[in-house]
Amino acid sequence: MGYPMAGHLSKTKDIDLFVFNRTIKTTKNWLKQYKGNYYNPNELLNIKFDGLITCLKDDAAILEILINQNLVSTLKKNSFIIDHSTTSLDLIQKISSNQAVIANKISFFDSPVSGGEAGAINGSLSVMFGGPFKKINTIKKLMNAYASSIVHIGPSGHGQLTKMINQLCIAGIIQGLSEGIILGKSSKLDMDKVFTAISNGAAQSWQMDNRFKTMIENRFDFGFAVDLMIKDLKIAINHAKTNHLELEISKNVLKKYKKLSSKNMGNLDTSSLIKLFDL
Repeated sequence: MGYPMAGHLSKTKDIDLFVFNRTIKTTKNWLKQYKGNYYNPNELLNIKFDGLITCLKDDAAILEILINQNLVSTLKKNSFIIDHSTTSLDLIQKISSNQAVIANKISFFDSPVSGGEAGAINGSLSVMFGGPFKKINTIKKLMNAYASSIVHIGPSGHGQLTKMINQLCIAGIIQGLSEGIILGKSSKLDMDKVFTAISNGAAQSWQMDNRFKTMIENRFDFGFAVDLMIKDLKIAINHAKTNHLELEISKNVLKKYKKLSSKNMGNLDTSSLIKLFDL
């Protein structure tokens, strides 16, 4: 996700962009394709940045980069952090309460995205973010490079809460889509005609528009992976417990994704849920 997002950002005027990936080869490939600078923490010891944009796998990765490796120390006073990762609310609290963040008055924006790998490549992601009103115009200008929808939901944490809702909705839709497709295929229907008939009605969704045909064709290499969805659903379901909510459908889908992962299919995209009918 971060690779094409940074690519779009590199085309924005008046930005001195530095990029960093934990895999050096990835950074070198990016620099061959886009305009920017390589951030080497061992060489650029005295450089200070106006802002930092992160997009990483999980809470542990964010804490490792920002706190343990002390990347937060490279930020100026009154700077900002935009985190496009999907994380827990605990992560936001840990960063917001960090002494360096507080002392330098760094604005932190939890800004998860939706739209998948295709959205990142096309620059059409949806960003839902939480955080202060300070710096909003600045960060929106940056996010416009790779997002077509940018919504400030509310204070810190509200971006991640909205992403939880997003993932819960997706999980239920993919399960329903899988069941519908399997019923159609087992009934020997012309699935192209089925798609034409139902895709403009009440059943229409982004998942149907983008995954119906690929699910029929048994293709599951479209970015957002099963193992990442497992992580996201766990976050949402655990938070729901604090609100005394039992999310039965989402818990059931989580079990299904765990089964796929246990069968060494954790790297397939989330529409691979349909494969469970063949196991």
